[in-house]
Amino acid sequence: MCGITGIVCNRPIEPGEIAALGRMNDRLRHRGPDGEGQFTDTNVALAMRRLSIIDLTGGWQPIYNEDRSLAIVANGEIYNYMELRQQLEARGHHLTTSGDIETILHLYEEHGLDCVQHLRGMFAFALWDSKRRRLVMARDRMGEKPLYLYESDSRLLFASEMKALLASGLVPFELDPNAVDLYFHYQYVPEPMTPLKGVRKLDAAHLLIVDTDPWRVEERCYWRMEDAPPIEGEPAILIREELETVSKIVIRSDVPVGVALSGGLDSSAIAALAARKYPGTMHAFSVGYPGRPQHDERADAKALADHLEMPFHDVELTTEDMVAFFPDLVYWRDDPIADISGFGYYAVMKIAREQGVPVVLQGQGGDELFWGYSWVQDAARQSVRKSFLASRGALAALPQYLRFGFPRKLSRLAIGEWAHSLGGLRPGLKSLQRDRHTPTNQLVFYDLISDFRMSARESKSLFTSTLIEQLNGSNAAGLFSLEQSQPNIDVALTRLICDTYLRENGVTQGDRLSMASSIELRLPLLDYHLVETVIGLRKAQTDARQPAKAWLKAAIKGLLPDWVMQRPKRGFSPPVTEWHRALFAAHGEKLADGYLTQHGILNLESARQLSTGPFPQGAITPMSFKALVLEQWCRQMTN
Repeated sequence: MCGITGIVCNRPIEPGEIAALGRMNDRLRHRGPDGEGQFTDTNVALAMRRLSIIDLTGGWQPIYNEDRSLAIVANGEIYNYMELRQQLEARGHHLTTSGDIETILHLYEEHGLDCVQHLRGMFAFALWDSKRRRLVMARDRMGEKPLYLYESDSRLLFASEMKALLASGLVPFELDPNAVDLYFHYQYVPEPMTPLKGVRKLDAAHLLIVDTDPWRVEERCYWRMEDAPPIEGEPAILIREELETVSKIVIRSDVPVGVALSGGLDSSAIAALAARKYPGTMHAFSVGYPGRPQHDERADAKALADHLEMPFHDVELTTEDMVAFFPDLVYWRDDPIADISGFGYYAVMKIAREQGVPVVLQGQGGDELFWGYSWVQDAARQSVRKSFLASRGALAALPQYLRFGFPRKLSRLAIGEWAHSLGGLRPGLKSLQRDRHTPTNQLVFYDLISDFRMSARESKSLFTSTLIEQLNGSNAAGLFSLEQSQPNIDVALTRLICDTYLRENGVTQGDRLSMASSIELRLPLLDYHLVETVIGLRKAQTDARQPAKAWLKAAIKGLLPDWVMQRPKRGFSPPVTEWHRALFAAHGEKLADGYLTQHGILNLESARQLSTGPFPQGAITPMSFKALVLEQWCRQMTN
């Protein structure tokens, strides 16, 4: 696990650019506290910071092939490296290290750009081919490892983090109006966009090929989850087989491995699967809150840790600590992400590092792959209904929209709610109106989220007239408007939730806030073989109307005690109201006349209103908190 950075040009690298590379690499020190490496050729300069996980003494980068015509710097772990090494050595390749990254070089010798098809794991790499005068960059299929890009005047800079790019002094800090609008709709900037003009991420499952003579930059997609072939079979059996395999290879490490453990099913399953195969003693880490309120999961997490005979470590998150750390938290997240639970991500990784465990497993991905969010299941049902409306017309579809019912109770409140909803007819009529007035190829998706709808109504009143003009009618719902008007809706929604909320809100936070403490985070449920299995099964049979996580629960039956399997969904949920109030008491005034007003994003009156921290009823992440995070992010990144 490392941080990587580099510069490639259509002309010889200049001394000032080498100095800029040094600044970028130094800014990545937290991603690799164990050492650094650098490579230069006429048109390219690469650098990296190393966190030693596999082959502690021999895996230093850059790594070269036999004749040194290829050089690579890489971030991540190739989980199937042992099998790849055996195959490569059988074909006559001489490997000089015993680690995982060297396999990429020799796969490139064998397969060229198709080398990525053989990699199972998480990675972002830059490979210099001196014979072709070509730099090849790639990012793993599910986007676990980041790669930021900035291209200008036949020169391209890249780095594992935004803050490293900015440290070069060669990347201007200018907010992208469309990205800002998307941020206020989604609470993050969906990839591959970033908040800054000219800066983007290499998209997940993409290659970037830079030829220096003549200069040419080409981007290619090498994998799409929706292309997985249909699979006939018993989901419980096939998914369990993949879980068993990935839990075996994901624990490969020459340093201790632990697990972030909440009271939820996903992390519990990962802990149980990994602990059975781990050759040593696996430690568990969790967070809680003073007074052990209802959302404190430590008792549940410790009960499972005791059951699995895992040493258990926990940390208590106080409101005062969270408020004091807030500016640093925004900095370490690298992207502006308005998720108030982020402090929990950071704290659980920090305690793992303090206990001498530099690799941590986590259960991210289970909710997105197995219908863990009720609103996504609802989006699937409503998208199917909308498709029927488009094909058969309003008259035929009307019975699917209108559902008359009786009051749930005979109380004044219940009867009043029933009457206001016209006996349950009003929501259906609103949905029918929405579906008739949105494009046929636009799925029902994020528009089910109250925050998205609030932003659609309110953001224009918060923005300056200049920003609104720059938006030029951009559509935040464009992300869930598909080229294909009649897709497999279950598969399309799985891809959408993975490409949006999972990757930018969950995976990005996990990567940055673990690396802030020099921790390698591994996400077994994002193994692409497992993903393809789920998608293939979903193409053959729908599970969208089954109970949440039905396939996952069936697959792990017998693995966990019943008292774990029957728990309600849990996560690292903080005391949101208390934290929100305290944050604005301490930091809200920064919004009143801060970066966002001075640079034409928020109008002054709205900024002053937001600075008091309004939290409207029905909001999950209010506009005020989104504004505060973006304000703090701009201040941190421009310091």
